[in-house]
Amino acid sequence: MSQFILHKENTRGHANHGWLNAHHSFSFANYYNPERMHFGVLRVLNDDLIDGGMGFGTHPHDNMEIITIPLAGAIAHKDSMGNSAIIKSGEIQVMSAGTGVSHSEFNALENEKLSLLQIWLFPNKKNVSPRYDQMALDVDARRNNFQQILSPNADDAGVWIHQDAWFSLGKFDAGFETEYKIKKAGNGVYAFVISGEVTINGQTLSKRDGLGIWDTDSINFKANSADAEVLLMDVPMELN
Repeated sequence: MSQFILHKENTRGHANHGWLNAHHSFSFANYYNPERMHFGVLRVLNDDLIDGGMGFGTHPHDNMEIITIPLAGAIAHKDSMGNSAIIKSGEIQVMSAGTGVSHSEFNALENEKLSLLQIWLFPNKKNVSPRYDQMALDVDARRNNFQQILSPNADDAGVWIHQDAWFSLGKFDAGFETEYKIKKAGNGVYAFVISGEVTINGQTLSKRDGLGIWDTDSINFKANSADAEVLLMDVPMELN
């Protein structure tokens, strides 16, 4: 029998720093909820809106897989591995922090807000060599389809990470229905609605709602509104 946990948009942690308006699906920084520490290896799901030219100065990470998906605007990234890059909407960025990396991330545009999702996953290997990657995605390939954007395999679609996790993004016409099959036994799926309204396993979800499902091998999906957009995070439920 499948199990689920529902996180409505308005139950997330919230911090408005003026230049940064942040919503946290799981405990982060000053938001602490012992019932919302992680979903399997999914540790952080932050929904950030950042003013023009503003951002996060250089700060360290280690032993975490960090995925950033700009929803609107562009990120200016610099790190201790020597990478300096712009990541735009329609692209995905990944860092394996491993033994340790420092980086900064700013809104690359002075007069537009930057909207992004930043996601942290616990890795399945500790103290790996830090690595960086970014990739432009074929946005058209996610129309009425869950387009794979991340996997454990360097030769598979999307970027890769040190974890048995698969991320998929889809944008759907109203009324479109499909089934998503979970990629690996023991994984669950955390669905995050970027926009629109959808129904997953009988649960109606609206913009920025999250739904975690486990103890099943597939989920049933229906888009209820035009251009409904959803991110699926298929992740191990047991911490390594």
